[in-house]
Parts: sequence; structure tokens; C-alpha cells
Amino acid sequence: MREGFDLKEELHKLPDSPGVYLMHAENDEIIYVGKAVNLKRRVSSYFRKINNRGPKIEKMITLIDYFEYIVTDSELEALVLENNLIKEHRPKYNTMLKDDKSYPFMKVTVQEDFPRVLFARQMKRDGAKYFGPYTSGAAVKDTIELTKKLYGIRTCNKSLPKEIGVGRPCLYYQMKQCAAPCQGYISKEEYREKIDKLLAFLNGDYKRVIADLENKMKQRAAEYEFEEAAEYRDLIESVRHVTGSQRVVKTGGIDRDVIAMARKEEETVVSVFFVRDGKLLGREHFHVERSGSDGGEQIIETFIKQYYCGTPFIPNELLTEFAVEDQELLEHWLSEKRGGRVHIITPQKGDKYKMIDLARENARVVLSRDLEKIKREEARTIGAANELAKLLGIPKADRLEAFDISNTSGYQSVASMVVFEKGRARKNAYRKFKLRTVTGPDDYKSMEEVLTRRFTDERFDVYPDVLMMDGGKGQVNVALKVLSELKIDIPVCGMVKDDNHRTRGLFFNNEEISFPKNSEIFGMITRLQDEAHRFAITYHKQLRGKEQVHSILDDIKGVGPARRKALMQHFKDIEKIKAATVEELMEVKGMTSQVAEEIYRFFRG
Repeated sequence: MREGFDLKEELHKLPDSPGVYLMHAENDEIIYVGKAVNLKRRVSSYFRKINNRGPKIEKMITLIDYFEYIVTDSELEALVLENNLIKEHRPKYNTMLKDDKSYPFMKVTVQEDFPRVLFARQMKRDGAKYFGPYTSGAAVKDTIELTKKLYGIRTCNKSLPKEIGVGRPCLYYQMKQCAAPCQGYISKEEYREKIDKLLAFLNGDYKRVIADLENKMKQRAAEYEFEEAAEYRDLIESVRHVTGSQRVVKTGGIDRDVIAMARKEEETVVSVFFVRDGKLLGREHFHVERSGSDGGEQIIETFIKQYYCGTPFIPNELLTEFAVEDQELLEHWLSEKRGGRVHIITPQKGDKYKMIDLARENARVVLSRDLEKIKREEARTIGAANELAKLLGIPKADRLEAFDISNTSGYQSVASMVVFEKGRARKNAYRKFKLRTVTGPDDYKSMEEVLTRRFTDERFDVYPDVLMMDGGKGQVNVALKVLSELKIDIPVCGMVKDDNHRTRGLFFNNEEISFPKNSEIFGMITRLQDEAHRFAITYHKQLRGKEQVHSILDDIKGVGPARRKALMQHFKDIEKIKAATVEELMEVKGMTSQVAEEIYRFFRG
């Protein structure tokens, strides 16, 4: 136990109140987060002899260095806080969803005078009508395209009726996919009729739409308007394509998610069937990283808490393969999030049980299919991160941050920071830096500025386990200098490349470490190095694209439009300017010795 942490005294201090507890390992890492109705009773249980706890939990207990806790007013508050802390810290011994998926909606802005139909990732309380969630973004886009063809509903951002008559009608009007309310070509009442038909279609009135299209197709064919008849035929096919996958099930028109699971070895898959208004819209599966002692009840309960914490839509009913212990609490929490009653049901027979059986069988199929793929991916990611930690002799290498500098002879110098967590790119943690203090092509000074900004910016609330520099000894020494000045202790590696610019090894503790080219660690380091370089180059190109007329010479002190023109007239080529001596630069019309020296230093560093 941590020095100064008296276990017996701390356990005695625990209140008989609901709350959340956090178990810490020796290096301050949070290894488990849990909630409790009674903190004293729950936390104390970890430090008593209890049989059948499972080897994984027993191992976790041996790693606990100290604990802390947060008291809440209610068990419901503890549930919400537990969810947030697990999502933030991803503790090693909590059962976790490996997948982080979001599902799209179709949004009809019925609160507007001239409503639009839009693609949405979040369901908001803004007066619009939402349809979904759908398991495929492509399906939403296909449906939006179809509704434009069927009803001429706008998708633009114009503020109507305020902007009616401003500009010309767009291409969609010419393609007969928009009724152009922006031009006043359709009245508010006529447009609203189209919206009503659209809403009926999205609510499942497909047969009437197809019958109407078939009548129009036959009518055009009878009038020898075969081209228009073919257009209606294509529309009928589009409707059947969009609606064909929506299988009708016996659900009484209710919204329902059906949740079941399959386990094999250490792997678990949870399958969810999405039933909306009596139609099976789709299914999705989730890989779960589970605690070794967790049974089906705990896994399903954890899934419900973590999945519905993030999803924007909650149905009326959840059908679950296993009964959950905190059913009443979870129903209360879900009902508050939904704004209406939510029931959790564990059916034992009948049509509802058949749906559970179908979801369970799908989970088995997915698990069987993906097991080898999962193992390969874990070796490629988590396995490679563990291999790196072992190679360097450090406790862990879960979070890697790599930096790279990109410039064109010092012009528009930028830097990239890319992040890998457990061997996977975490793109929402990437950062771009535009150099502020460095003029000219000085990679060492540039890196010093970037690292100083990164480690003194309060918005970065987490440090890497290893700092990965794109380069050898020089870049590593720059990083060590910055960290030393800031009194931060983080291992630093240089990612060394060979003469062909391919990853060769790592520079660490003044030694170069090599590894087999067919190893997982080699693959991960190569991906990290390539990603840092790609991200920096992409940012640099973006900046250059915005300032295409900008000359490199404009960044040199004392060089304005007149001197820039004189330099180009004299040398004809930027490369000749870079290679020129101070004496040669002095030959340029209007040049001073001070500016000539500035130009020389800019290109020669």
C-alpha cells in the first residue's frame, strides 16, 4: 500500500452512502471504477477473504495501491458518474465495449416554414422529426436521395422565407429533385403537402408510394412517353431497394432493441437487433473486453450502461438474454434519458424469446467468424504496445505520441502530433501546430517550440507513456532537454530510418535498438512514423493551398514585394537564391548588406 495510506483507517472512514470508488495501482493508474449503494460495504468487500471471485479480480486486488471515492446523492447519480469515469479512464479491470460506434438518423425539420430533410449523427430536442437510428450511413444517404426524387424536398441551408428570391435556383431544381421554394415556385401549403407525404413514407407507407409510381409509369407508357416511364420504373426500384431490407416482425408497432451475446475463450460478442415501429431495421454487434469473473448478467448490464450512455436514441423496450441485477435503477435512468417509460424484459418463451434466440445465434456466428481476426488485430495493436514496453523495460506503452516537422525551406513550418493508444491510431487526439517563434528551416528549434507548447498547454490533460520522435539522437536530445526543463519524466525514443527512408529501429537511452522486420512492434512503429509524417505533410499542404501566392522570400526580414521582384529578376530561380553567397546577393539592385545576410542565414540556417 502507498506510503501514508492506512488501509484500516481509510476503510473505517468510508460512508454508508451511495457513490463511486476508484482503485489505483502503484503508478497512480486507475485500474477499476465501480458504483455502490453503500460505499463502506462494497469497498471493504475487496479486502476480505471471499471465495469464487475469479483469478482476474484476485489479481487486480493484489495491484491496488490505494483507493478514492466520490459520494453522490443517489444511486442513479452514482450510475451516471461511474459511466463517465469508465469512459474517460478505460480502466484495465472493467468490462469494456471495444467498439465506439455512432448511428445516423434522418432528420426532417418540420419546425421550419419550408422543412428540409437532412443526415444527422445526433438526436436533439429541436422540434425536428428523427427517423432511425440506421445501422448504415449509406442507407440514410440513399433514402435522402430517393425522397428528393419523389417529393422535391430541399436539403440546402437557406433561411426561408427570408431568402426567397435571393440568387438563382440550384442544380437540384434543374434535375427535378427540388421544388425550389427558395424562388417562390411553390407555396408554403403545397410544400407542406409534400412534407406530409414524405413523413408518411418514412413512417412505412411504402405500398401506397409504389402503387402511385406504378400508375404514373403505366400512364406515361400508354402515352408513349417511354423516357419518363423509365424514370418512374427506376424510382420504383429505388423504393424497393431502400425499403426491402426492413423486415416486418411481430412487435405490435413498438420500438425495441433485442440484446443477446455469445462467449468463447476470452472473447465476447453482444448482438443488438433494432426494431422500429414493427420493422427490423438492422442489427449490429459489439466486441466486449470482459473481466474474467463476469457472467452473462454482468456483461449485459455493463453493455446497457455503456452503450445507452452514448447512443442518442433509446427505445420503449429492451429485450435481454439475461436478467440484470439493477433492473429498476437502469429502467429509471433510461426513462429519464428517453423522456418516457422504458422497460427491460427477459422473455422466457413466445415471439419475444424467438427474437432473443435469433440475436444470440447472430452473436455466435459473428464470434466464430471474427475470433481469429480479433486475435490477429490484438497482436497487431495491444500485443505490439506490450512488446514495446518490454523492449524498453518500462511498465507500459499504452499511449504513444509522435511528432514530425514539415516545411519548405523554412516556409510555413508546421508540426504534427499523432497519438496511438494500445497500438491503434486515436485520430481525435491528433494535434496540429503552426510554428510561431522559429524562422527558417531549423527542425531542432521547431521541435523545441512544439514540445514546450504541448507540455505547458493545460488543455492536454494526459501525458504519453512514451514520446516518439521522428529522427535519431538529435531529436531525442531536444525532447529530453524540454522535458528536463519542465521537470517531466517521460521515456523518449527516436524512430530511426535507413538510407531508403524506411523504419530501421529505435534510439533509446543512447543506444539503437533493432527489431525483426516481420515483428508486430516493427509494424506498429512504421505505422506511427508514417502517420506522423502524413499528418504533418497534409497540414502543410493545406496552408500552402490557402496561400498559393505567398513566396518563401516573404518570410525573410527586410524582403518586401520590391526586393522579392528584384531578387527573382536577378537570379531567375529560387534555387539560385538559396545557393547564393552574401556577395552575390549584394549585386541585386537595392540590396543592403544587412538584408543580404538575413537572406543567407534564412536558407543556410
